[in-house]
Amino acid sequence: MIHRRRLPRPAPAALFCLVLALALVGCSGGEGKGGAPKAAPPGKPNIVFVLTDDLSWNLIAHMPQVRDMQAKGLTFDNFFVADSLCCTSRSTILTGKYPHNTGVRTNFPPDGGYRVFKAHGGEQASFGAGLQRAGYRTAFLGKYLNGYQPGDRQGGPAPYVPPGWSEWYVTGNGYPEYNYNLNENGRLVHHGQAPQDYLTDVLSGKADDFVRRAAAAGKPFFMEVATFAPHGPFVPAPRHAGALPGVRAPRTPAFNEADVGDKPSWLRARPSLRSPGLQGIERGFRDRARMVQAVDEMIARLRRTLAAKGLDKDTYLVFGSDNGFHMGEHRLAGGKMTAFDTDIRVPYVVVGPGVEAGGRTGAIVQNTDLAPTFLDIAGAAVPPATDGRSLVPFLRGARPPDWRTAALVEHVKPPPSPQDPDRQDSSPGAPPTYNALRLPDALYVEYQNGEREYYDMTRDPHQLDNLGGRLQRDRRRQLSALLYALTHCSGAGCMSAGRTR
Repeated sequence: MIHRRRLPRPAPAALFCLVLALALVGCSGGEGKGGAPKAAPPGKPNIVFVLTDDLSWNLIAHMPQVRDMQAKGLTFDNFFVADSLCCTSRSTILTGKYPHNTGVRTNFPPDGGYRVFKAHGGEQASFGAGLQRAGYRTAFLGKYLNGYQPGDRQGGPAPYVPPGWSEWYVTGNGYPEYNYNLNENGRLVHHGQAPQDYLTDVLSGKADDFVRRAAAAGKPFFMEVATFAPHGPFVPAPRHAGALPGVRAPRTPAFNEADVGDKPSWLRARPSLRSPGLQGIERGFRDRARMVQAVDEMIARLRRTLAAKGLDKDTYLVFGSDNGFHMGEHRLAGGKMTAFDTDIRVPYVVVGPGVEAGGRTGAIVQNTDLAPTFLDIAGAAVPPATDGRSLVPFLRGARPPDWRTAALVEHVKPPPSPQDPDRQDSSPGAPPTYNALRLPDALYVEYQNGEREYYDMTRDPHQLDNLGGRLQRDRRRQLSALLYALTHCSGAGCMSAGRTR
């Protein structure tokens, strides 16, 4: 039986806000448009976080709303994920901890997945609970963590909703965009194959509805909308199925790399890409570009609603991705998990109160920094065990003098799993387990089998010339020691460990 969603009762009156002297930024006072209650007290801005799945930098050219956000907000040019794999990255986003501290190293047990995240206390450590304690109404929509089942009751009378979330609209296998079940605040609702069941559009409608109700309640809110787009199998919305007919996969110098003789053994044996593989890349990239049209439309809809409700001046809108995606670079047909910039460097853009228009920063930031940023915006305490650090100074136009100069990437090769939509990169030809450093001017990788990579990013931004075998001994020891320190860090020690001398 298909259930229809019931709207929750209005939230209670908002808690008293922090005094203005402690406010993150000044917020507009008085009533909202049309005499509606003020949406957020001073010092308690709203936060809307749109998290996409496998979205790479080269798709931003096809997203006019995101480009407009760049023109009106701040772009993080060097935002790196701690692992270019869905569940590990999302666990880091939720907790602000590196994978070696979340315990989530892959998408499925025994080394990862939702059950491992929960067993390691991830739900209690996630930022949702902290935001609720700070007086926020919280909502989570879309994709949670690999292995999560929306109908799982976990011993309770109704489908389970994790702690920290006032509202919950989440599914498990939403990759095909159709024929899925949503856990809607503990009620399982089925969506089929009709055009109106297209998942990104369903999330868009529910997100818009939440914002409208939150505006009427007059309580600060946080909402994460985590789309499955543009993850494979690359299913665009019906209205976009024929869009962008001339779009092709970008041909950077790394595309179908001519000579991989200096690459590590897992990549060195890869043959050049040929047809029909190249044709598949073209189709895949075009459909990915088509998929993000619905995401871009969702962002436009949210921005219109925020403005109409008088919330746009009191709301931070954050756009980003859990990891990047390669399509043809270095002879790799399609996937992630490598330490190349295609996979670990992702778009992050923020608009909101006090954020200067058209700003850019080249500081090394990571997905460990998102949880402390959200808590900081809310005036909530950041747990001492958090490995990342708040990005709020950057939103104010400042850069802390003691900020990190090295990003940590740590990846465990997952075993093949028929359940895993990312299993194409669990094959014997995928990269083995590695740890890596991304510096402002270099990438350094240590593989479990003893192989190394080093790229001079100033002279070689496309990572074509591996200098790993030609590093001077002192430099290699320095980088290896830094990598060891970061892979064993925790809490505030991670920021100090990430500052190179």
